[in-house]
Amino acid sequence: MRVLTVFLSAFLSTVVSSATLTASAVGPAAAVTKPPPTQTDVVYQRASFPAGVAEGVTARDTLAFASAAGTTSYTDALGTRTWDYARWTGPERRVGFAATELVASWTADTPAGSWVQVEMRGRNAAGLSKWYVMGRWAYGEDDIRRTSVPGQGDADGTVSVDTFVAASGRPITAYQLRVTLHRTPGSTVTPVVRSLGAMASAVPERKRVTASPGGQAWGIELKVPRRSQNVHKGHYPEWDGGGQAWCSPTSTTMVLGYWGAWPSKEDTSWVDPSDPDPEVDHAARYTYDHAYQGAGNWPFNTAYAGRYGMEGFVTRLRSLTELERFIAAGIPVITSQSFKESELPGAGYGTDGHIMVIVGFTATGDVIANDPASPSDDAVRHVYPRGDFENVWQRSTSSGGIVYVIRPPGQALPTTVPGLPANW
Repeated sequence: MRVLTVFLSAFLSTVVSSATLTASAVGPAAAVTKPPPTQTDVVYQRASFPAGVAEGVTARDTLAFASAAGTTSYTDALGTRTWDYARWTGPERRVGFAATELVASWTADTPAGSWVQVEMRGRNAAGLSKWYVMGRWAYGEDDIRRTSVPGQGDADGTVSVDTFVAASGRPITAYQLRVTLHRTPGSTVTPVVRSLGAMASAVPERKRVTASPGGQAWGIELKVPRRSQNVHKGHYPEWDGGGQAWCSPTSTTMVLGYWGAWPSKEDTSWVDPSDPDPEVDHAARYTYDHAYQGAGNWPFNTAYAGRYGMEGFVTRLRSLTELERFIAAGIPVITSQSFKESELPGAGYGTDGHIMVIVGFTATGDVIANDPASPSDDAVRHVYPRGDFENVWQRSTSSGGIVYVIRPPGQALPTTVPGLPANW
């Protein structure tokens, strides 16, 4: 379970740069009009590494540690160690509207003896903010404790686990990203950042969201393996103990399985042999955020997928109409939502924050989900009414449309919606 802390904007964007879908109820084509006042403003931008300032890194399609730009020390539960570091600082990127939140996500190769830190700073009416740490990441556990960084709040904003939240009255209109790559001093270990991006957004206050039009993916169901989080209840308390705590790594595991890229038997050899799905325990362990004390950190899940060669990022989708584009392209989508039991017929439970995989749509447009909050793997498939699902996923008291997108590098993304800022 990922408990959702939603920060509502007290204002709408002053720069109206979006439009909304007004298509007929069936078919992929969509007309574009001016957005209603409740339209989410969102943009996702990928970093172009050659455009930034490189200090000790080779910046081409990827960022690779080439030579030390300096040394630094870092202390956590594993002790204090000295590291060589190299760094890349991206150019300032305009958002196009007044954004109240930003989530950075990445994929990186961090062999033993290396790790990466991702930071951002924003520009608001008062100028540039400080640099905020968005995550300290390593695939393994022997060099650092993989972690978000609490306690960063100031007059410009704060970081809530994995999300920069602008202070009231100080939305950001531009931002920069910075990545620092660390390795054991004097070694030839080469950490590599393969992808980096940021999603900036402003979700308006809205208690109810109505169903969007669709049709592009009606009748399509992707064959995504089914995994239950509940069969792991009580497993490995050092990584938050399975059950309701493991919805995110269970969902990430299902999508990796769809792409044929989940952990090998060698990877999972440490798991108790009686475990029904050891790949889920493995994902929980290696997405675990030691500050948050859970496996629900959104970018840590997409970064974990990167360990198996996947591309992954976190963004917001504006509607199920947009999500249908992914299903039609053969890409399952992981969504985040919260709801009372009565608000999502067929779920049989309520939640303060939950992750599941959308695998398709019925012939009449209802949502087909692999919902890990199920008593067994066989029971994971659920059909949720379109309007009810869209409401509990999109409204401001939920996640405002958060998704993880995980795919192989050669799998093309669908086209974005014409007339709207690109959000993938």
